[in-house]
Amino acid sequence: MKTNPRIRNIAIIAHVDHGKTTLVDGLMWQSGLFRDNQQVAERAMDSIDIERERGITLTAKNASIEYEGVRINIVDTPGHADFGGEVERGLQMVDGCLLLVDAAEGPLPQTRFVLKHALELNRKIIVVINKIDRSDARPDEILESIYELFLDLNVSDDQFEFPVVYTNARKRIAVSKYDEPQEGKNLKLLFDAIIKHIPGPEIYDGGLQMLVSNTSYSDYLGRLAIGKVFAGKLEIGDPIALMQADGIPKNAKVTALLQYKGMEMVPGQKIEAGDIGIVAGIEELRIGDSICDPADPKPLPRIKIEEPTISIEFLVSTSPYAGRDGKPMTSRMLLDRLERELRTNVALEMQKTEHSGVFILKGRGELQFAVLAEQMRREGFEFALGRPKVITRKGEDGGVEEPLDHVVLDIPESNVGIVTEKLGIRKAEMTNLVKMGADRVRLEFDIPSRGLIGYRTEFLNDTRGMGLMSSYLTGYVPHRGHIIDRVNGALVSDRNGDTTPYALFNLESRGKLFVRPGMEVYEGMVVGENNRPNDLNINVCREKKLTNIRAAGSDENVILTPVPDLTIERSIAWMADDELLEITPKNIRLRKRVLDQNKRSIVRTPKEDEE
Repeated sequence: MKTNPRIRNIAIIAHVDHGKTTLVDGLMWQSGLFRDNQQVAERAMDSIDIERERGITLTAKNASIEYEGVRINIVDTPGHADFGGEVERGLQMVDGCLLLVDAAEGPLPQTRFVLKHALELNRKIIVVINKIDRSDARPDEILESIYELFLDLNVSDDQFEFPVVYTNARKRIAVSKYDEPQEGKNLKLLFDAIIKHIPGPEIYDGGLQMLVSNTSYSDYLGRLAIGKVFAGKLEIGDPIALMQADGIPKNAKVTALLQYKGMEMVPGQKIEAGDIGIVAGIEELRIGDSICDPADPKPLPRIKIEEPTISIEFLVSTSPYAGRDGKPMTSRMLLDRLERELRTNVALEMQKTEHSGVFILKGRGELQFAVLAEQMRREGFEFALGRPKVITRKGEDGGVEEPLDHVVLDIPESNVGIVTEKLGIRKAEMTNLVKMGADRVRLEFDIPSRGLIGYRTEFLNDTRGMGLMSSYLTGYVPHRGHIIDRVNGALVSDRNGDTTPYALFNLESRGKLFVRPGMEVYEGMVVGENNRPNDLNINVCREKKLTNIRAAGSDENVILTPVPDLTIERSIAWMADDELLEITPKNIRLRKRVLDQNKRSIVRTPKEDEE
C-alpha cells in the first residue's frame, strides 16, 4: 500500500491538564505560523468560552502547520473521560500520536484510556514527558511507569519500541535527555521525531473514500464535512455520493473545498489522498458518514464509540417563571436543539419518551451533560434537567448488571480516612494504595458508576481542593445493591414571593440555604438543604411585624452566612429523583417535580436501584 510522504497526521493524547493544548501552541509558534509581535491568546486551540474558563479541552480541534516541506495535520483531543467520544473520532483521522505524560503525575486513568484506543488502531506512538521543569518532576520513575502501562496493555513488540522526548511545553523546549542543558533549545527535536517516526498516511486503492470525522457550519457555504481522504482526490465541482448508516447513496456536488492553515480554514482547489480537508455541498450528514465516488460508492467502516453509561432527562421548563429570562423552549425546539448536538457529538444518544417535552440523553458522565446545558443556557434557552442515572443491562444469567469504573485518587495523606470511608459507603473496593512523596498517597478503587454521581464535589470539599480524581469505565458487574446517596432532605418554599433577610436569618438553623435576600421564589422551589433526612416546607418570604416599640439595636441589619452560587454540576450532583434543575440564561433553580405541597406528599418516585 502506498503512503504520502509529504503529509503527517498526528493526534495529541493525554490525561486532562498534562499540557496538550500548550504543546500545540508551541508547535504552531515554532513553525512560524504566528509573527513575533502577533497577539495570540494562550491555549489558542481552546476556542470555546467554556474551555477557556475551565482550562480543559472539550472538543477535538484541527490545525495544520508546515515544517521543512512537510504538512503536519494536528488533532488536539480532550483529556477528560467524559469526552472520550471526541478522542475516538479524532484518532480516525491520524496515523500516529504524541502521548503526553506529566513528569510529576505520570500516567493516569485517561492516559490509559486514550493509549488503549490508539494502540487498538495501531497508531505509532511517540512518548512526550512534559513539564520537566516541575520541582517534583521524577522523569525516570515516570518513564518506567509508562513501560509498565504498555506491558499491561499487552502491546506487540513493535508497539513497545517507542521514542521518548522530554519537553517543557510552556517554554517551547524539547530535549532528548531531561537533565541536559536547555539553553538555546527549541522544539526542533520533537518536529524531527514526528517526521522520522510517524509514517505518512496510507493511500487506499480505488475511487474516492473520505470519512467524515467532524462537522461544522459556515454562513456562506452551509454545512461542512471535515475528515481524512483515504483514497482518490477531491476537486471543486466533483460529483460525490454520501454513504450513511442506511447504506443508500445520496448524490451531491462539491461546492467548495477548504484546508487548515494553522487553526483557520482557507480555500483550496484540491484535497489529495492522505490529507485532512473540509468539503462543502452536503446538507444532511453525520459524523461517521463516508464521501465516496458515485460510480463505485464503497463506504469506510463507521466510527465505533463505546456505549454510554449514564442518562439524564432534558425537559421543557414548566416553572411559574418560565419565559422571564430567555427563550422558553417548546417540545419541538428542545428536540431540534438536541438533534443538532447529536450531529456533532458521537458519544451522545437520545431517546424519546411517552411524555411530550421529555427527552432522555445518554452519554459518558455528568460533566458532558453539564457542559451541554451550559452551552444551551448561553444560547438563551430555558429548560430543565432531571437527576442523572446509570444505564444498566441484563446479564447472561438474567440478572441486572451495572457499569463499573476504576477511579484513581491522588490525595494528601491526612485525607485517606475520610475518602476511604465515603467511597466504602458507595460500594467501592480498594485495589491499590501507593505512597507518593512525603505527604501524598495514590488510592485506586473499583466502584459502580452510580457511586461516582455527585461525589466529585464532595471529594474536593473533603480534600480542601488538594485532591486529584479521575476514572474510566472497566466493564459491567452484577448490581451491587442500594447506595445511600443524599442523606439530607430539602428545604422547600411554601409560597411565591421575595426572600427577606429576617426570614432567612431565622431559618439558618434549619440547614444550609441556597438563596439570598431579595430573590424571587415560588411554591415548590428548593431553597436549601435540611439538617434532617426529611423535606421541610418553609416560609422564606416572612417579614418582621412592625410595632410602635423599638429596642436599642433590634433593627440593625442581620448578618447572614454567605451563600455560594448554584452551579449546574453541583446541582445535578445534589438533587434527588423527585427534583428538577431549572436552567435559564440568568438563573439556576432547584425545584420539586410537583410544586403543589398538598399534592407532593402523595407522589412517590421509584428509587433508581429498584427500577
